[in-house]
Amino acid sequence: MTTTTLAVLVPLLPFLGAVAGLLLGRTAPGFVRPLAVLPTLAALVLAALVAVRQGGDAAVDAATELTPTGSVPIELALHIDGFAALVAVLVGLVASCVQIYSTGYLRDDPRYPSYAALVSLFTSAMLLVVYSGDLMVLLVGWEVMGICSYFLVGHYWETPEARAASLKAFLVTKLGDVPFLIGLFALATDAGSFRVTRILATVASGGLDHPTPIALLLLAGVAGKSAQFPLHTWLPDAMAGPTPVSALIHAATMVAAGVYFVARLLPVFEASQAAMVVLAVMAAVTMAGSALAALAQDDIKRVLAYSTIGQLGYMSGALAVGDRGAAVFHLLSHGAFKALLFLAAGVIIHAAGTNSLAAMSRMRNLRDRIPDAYWTMTVALLALAAIPPFSGFFSKEAVLGVAEHVVTGHTEHAPAAAGWIVLVAGLLTAVLTAAYATRLWLLAFRGRGAEAPDHGRQPLTMTVVLWVLAVPSLALGGFAFRVLPDWFDGRDLAPTLTTSVLGTGLALAGGIVTYAAWRHTTALAARVPLGAVAAHPEGDAAKVEAEAIATHEPAYGDIAHAPDPADPGRLLLGPLHRPAAAGFHLDAVYTALFVRPVQAGASLVRFLDRVVVETYVRGAGALPRWLGTAVRRSQTGNVQTYVSALLAGTVVLAVAVVLVATGA
Repeated sequence: MTTTTLAVLVPLLPFLGAVAGLLLGRTAPGFVRPLAVLPTLAALVLAALVAVRQGGDAAVDAATELTPTGSVPIELALHIDGFAALVAVLVGLVASCVQIYSTGYLRDDPRYPSYAALVSLFTSAMLLVVYSGDLMVLLVGWEVMGICSYFLVGHYWETPEARAASLKAFLVTKLGDVPFLIGLFALATDAGSFRVTRILATVASGGLDHPTPIALLLLAGVAGKSAQFPLHTWLPDAMAGPTPVSALIHAATMVAAGVYFVARLLPVFEASQAAMVVLAVMAAVTMAGSALAALAQDDIKRVLAYSTIGQLGYMSGALAVGDRGAAVFHLLSHGAFKALLFLAAGVIIHAAGTNSLAAMSRMRNLRDRIPDAYWTMTVALLALAAIPPFSGFFSKEAVLGVAEHVVTGHTEHAPAAAGWIVLVAGLLTAVLTAAYATRLWLLAFRGRGAEAPDHGRQPLTMTVVLWVLAVPSLALGGFAFRVLPDWFDGRDLAPTLTTSVLGTGLALAGGIVTYAAWRHTTALAARVPLGAVAAHPEGDAAKVEAEAIATHEPAYGDIAHAPDPADPGRLLLGPLHRPAAAGFHLDAVYTALFVRPVQAGASLVRFLDRVVVETYVRGAGALPRWLGTAVRRSQTGNVQTYVSALLAGTVVLAVAVVLVATGA
């Protein structure tokens, strides 16, 4: 079987599994789990075979024209280089783990058949984006992921939070997709083709006429899909969906699509210095802002959501300094440990028996009850904090190293301003990342919350997946930076001495300071009765409880108690804690700038329609209706009445004639 045939089957198998799952979900429920797991596992095996055959050599290209368009052709094209081959393996691995994990996590969910089918469709759409060599075909996968995220985030649609979150995710990403689509059309017009290879050839020959507006339009779509500032606000709210969905979205699909798109078409963005600086600023604000927000969150899934936004900022920063190898290296590394973090968080929620314990300040004595989640999450958090020798250290240092090269003038792929922005923001974020990772670990596994009832051991399908993902989280980086350059552009991905010392030192400092703050707050909290609520607005136990329960994770009861006041985040952030906990009130800003004006405009249109237009329409119909009524009353059907009227009319005419004649 040829490599092209194998590559076609990779996205096709999950798609067929999704269709079969939807058709047989009600009539043959026994086939639902095999149809969810087996096609995705087969796609993973085939993606690995494609990667082995591609081997980092020349890209595999194949194309056939779908239909004549009369202008720019649209082709069903494949373009599989080293980037595409490895990213497809990541997508297959994470999707397989999520499907296996979900068989235990959602085993009692009545909507599991539709959920599993949508996850398979989601996976198929991302694989289509990864392998596609034509931008219009890529756009199909891009949009299918958007609608899948809408349904999966809103899986618990009976809760208003889930409905609002799914709608917000859909609308915010669509807000970016509109300029993205315009940018694709403009790019194809300049290049004369939607084919990736022809577009890159056009850029290389200097044939792109409008690089800056095209790049900025495309960046709008990337900001929406990959949750970058200012279109990132949908991702934390998307935690209302099932936890495995969060793992899939955050680790290998949806948010990774934007970063991967820029990596695939990086020369288009490099053609505009302004676009590279904009991308650097966007990455820097995203990194630092999301890390501060993560340090203030109490819900464990929202901490991880803001963490994802920040790590995507690192990837965007690597692209802003012109190194897609470092960006995709961090994409691969992050995909493994972030999937592990979310799935371990799902085990914590499952063990607690209620999603109200997703609030870290309410967790207690979980280390001994869920040792698998404890050890694997510890590995993932160390990778997130970029502590050597875990995978996150090598991939994050690759980003910081290339930024240093731009600053010191060793490369001319990006402006020096972009290098400085990314380097400073990256080092600052390294401190904050280690701080919120340490805080999460301390509150989740050494917290002072109320004791939750023990609901027994977790399903084996859930715990096995954690250990599978722990392997790349621990060991991927150690050899990947030596191997990946041969698969990518050949640029060195090895950590540099300066950024390694700075980054690791800052990360250790962030972790140590957070631990010291936790010890201090714990000592103070020991003098406060357990269950007392801190006098901060965020310490409102009833509000936190209502928000947590509303996300409707698998529920086995409820435990109501006040949050643990020993939270180092409050001490570290000080006056920044309240705005950071609220995401710096960006939702309120957007409501004031966009939502309320649109609502006011809609109210005005409704007023004009009801009061002005409908009044005119009713008035236009009233006069003929009145005339008709008058005429209808004169038609009595009485002959005597008609004769009398005729005579009266004759007399009137006669009198009129006489008067006229007399006057004459």
